[in-house]
Amino acid sequence: MKIFESSHLFNYTWEQVSAANWVKYPNELSTHVVSVDILNREVDPERHVLKTERLIACKQAVPRWLRAIIGGEEYSFVREVSEVDLVNRKLIMKLANMTLLNLLLVNETVVYTPDERMPAGRTLFQQEAEITAFSPFSGICNKIEDWSVERFGQNAQVGKRGFEGVLELVAQKWEESGVLVKGFGHSIMKEIDEVNDMTHEVIHDVGEKTSSVLSEVTKLGSYFSRS
Repeated sequence: MKIFESSHLFNYTWEQVSAANWVKYPNELSTHVVSVDILNREVDPERHVLKTERLIACKQAVPRWLRAIIGGEEYSFVREVSEVDLVNRKLIMKLANMTLLNLLLVNETVVYTPDERMPAGRTLFQQEAEITAFSPFSGICNKIEDWSVERFGQNAQVGKRGFEGVLELVAQKWEESGVLVKGFGHSIMKEIDEVNDMTHEVIHDVGEKTSSVLSEVTKLGSYFSRS
């Protein structure tokens, strides 16, 4: 197993970063993400937490040596479960791959919190991924894990730059509309509905492929609930 870790400071408030998270795909830099589908969304009014489950489809160039092992799969799918905690000002996302489970298991955790040194105007991004490859040959496992860690690093750098562009647009709209998230009442419920509408406007449908993966979500639900 290999561990990938990354951290970054965004010069935007936690509220702005949390709002931008829902509309960060697609963007001109993260072109490997081709669709984002919301599978479930619910609100816990007692904890003031918004929980969302999404299915993310990605398409990336795979090295020739690895394609010989995995075959001709065009898309890979990732299940993301997130919680937005408005009381403690924390956004936690847990992601796990849905495809190639017989070859590779990736469990990723992303956390957004206000920066302790500048809580009113800066947000800390923390990312950790556990990457485990499966093969009777240790050399192949190491090679797959090393490639995965390298790809995580590349995507992390590109993803940060792409998210910065999205954050800039969100911040502009934020100032124009004067939107401030201060509580979890009717205003935040309205924002949730608007975010949901915006998300469905920007995502693409991957048709039959998505449907087949959704069936896998059901089969593997008990497995991922432990992550």
